[in-house]
Amino acid sequence: MSLPSSSNLPLKAIPGDYGLPFFGAIKDRLDYFYHEGTDEFFRTRMQKYQSTVFRSNMVPGPFMARNPKVVVLLDAISFPILFDTSKVEKKDVFVATYMPSINFTGGYRMCAYLDPSEPKHAIFKGLFLSTLATRHNKFIPLYRSSLSQLFIELEDEFSSKGKVYFNDYCNKMSFSFLANLFCDRNPSSTILATDKVTKFFDSWLLFQLAPLMTLGLPKILNFLEDIVLHTFPLPSLLLKCDYKKFYEVFNEYAKSILDEAESLGIKRDEACHNLVFLVCFNSYGGMKTTLPALIKWVGLAGEELQRRLAEEIRTVVRSEGGVTMAALEKMSLTKSVAWEALRIEPPVPFQYGHAKEDLVIHNHDAAFEIKKGEMICGYQPFATKDPRIFERPEEFVGDRFVGEEGEKLLKYVYWSNGREIDDPTVRNKQCPAKNLVVLLSRVMLVEFFLRYDTFTIEAGTLPLGSTATFTSMSKATSS
Repeated sequence: MSLPSSSNLPLKAIPGDYGLPFFGAIKDRLDYFYHEGTDEFFRTRMQKYQSTVFRSNMVPGPFMARNPKVVVLLDAISFPILFDTSKVEKKDVFVATYMPSINFTGGYRMCAYLDPSEPKHAIFKGLFLSTLATRHNKFIPLYRSSLSQLFIELEDEFSSKGKVYFNDYCNKMSFSFLANLFCDRNPSSTILATDKVTKFFDSWLLFQLAPLMTLGLPKILNFLEDIVLHTFPLPSLLLKCDYKKFYEVFNEYAKSILDEAESLGIKRDEACHNLVFLVCFNSYGGMKTTLPALIKWVGLAGEELQRRLAEEIRTVVRSEGGVTMAALEKMSLTKSVAWEALRIEPPVPFQYGHAKEDLVIHNHDAAFEIKKGEMICGYQPFATKDPRIFERPEEFVGDRFVGEEGEKLLKYVYWSNGREIDDPTVRNKQCPAKNLVVLLSRVMLVEFFLRYDTFTIEAGTLPLGSTATFTSMSKATSS
């Protein structure tokens, strides 16, 4: 694949505008949520300006965000500027052009909102990377145990009702896995093991991310929803009491992590709030979107891909004598399917950053100047479906990343706030659990196809993410 050199591209002014002060941002917000929808919002402007780089307002706008003006990036070539923390500042832009109140997190700014230039960023991210490294031997056996319970519960409901909604059971399994992974001892006797835990943290996530979503209510209620969700922050006070209960469990059951944090000079209270955020926002929030999307796309891909996965998985597990890291590395199709799901439906669709200096970026066709201080917004589902990089970009192609040529495309898979070929460090903002997420997706497929030959699903959408409901599950005819 031959890509143009930036030095050979013409320098063009960035097309687009922000409209009238205040009213332009409101108009764009209404278009984004109610008149066009997310993808159409970007597609119509990309077509209007004949450019994958343009100016627009981004949600939520007034009064949630002080400045909704952004430069939008929609292609695979310009998007990676958002990973270069020497050129782009990532302070307080983890979710959007606004930052949720620190009252949701004990009064502290979490590591996710820190720029790598801030001293605490390296300390916290180093702690997270160290925590994951010391637990790597637990990943597969603990996750397989959690999945075994998941499949028992799915089968029970499927056998009684003839269909089963995957998301709720997946959420329960995900939180159980994470609680056992990060706690020093099994928290089964605590509030973390109750049905209340996923309901609370779903609400906790919703209160922080409400300005980015619509609930799909009847049109007559759009105005009311826009005022409630997108104009003013939802009050953290409503969740404070229950949040404290969960915080106290982590404070008691994750002492080894908090002891290490204190040895690094971090206040124990601040470290515990960061741990809650890591487990319940970053990790649980990621799993509750990533795993249903994976099942959805494999289900929609149909029987041929499913039988190929089952054959590969069973053949390798049989030859390797079990589900091990070495076995997983030999499953090229399984790896590719996990990456393809992350490409076609990334769990975090947006990346933001402020230009630290005057920049010149480029897409496939032109170069553009961005001024110091301007906000840059990348919409990843368009960048990772760039038709000039990927063939059949809108299709789920399970074997897209198989083989040497397929793996060359991994540098254009950006779901982790970085290239798939890169690794998280204390100097970047790439997800510290990037490799774990891919591992969990692969093991999910392995455990599924050791039990089942094929399945069908009904797919749906949530305000943030997808749903999958099993409508048939054909048990394995060979092991």
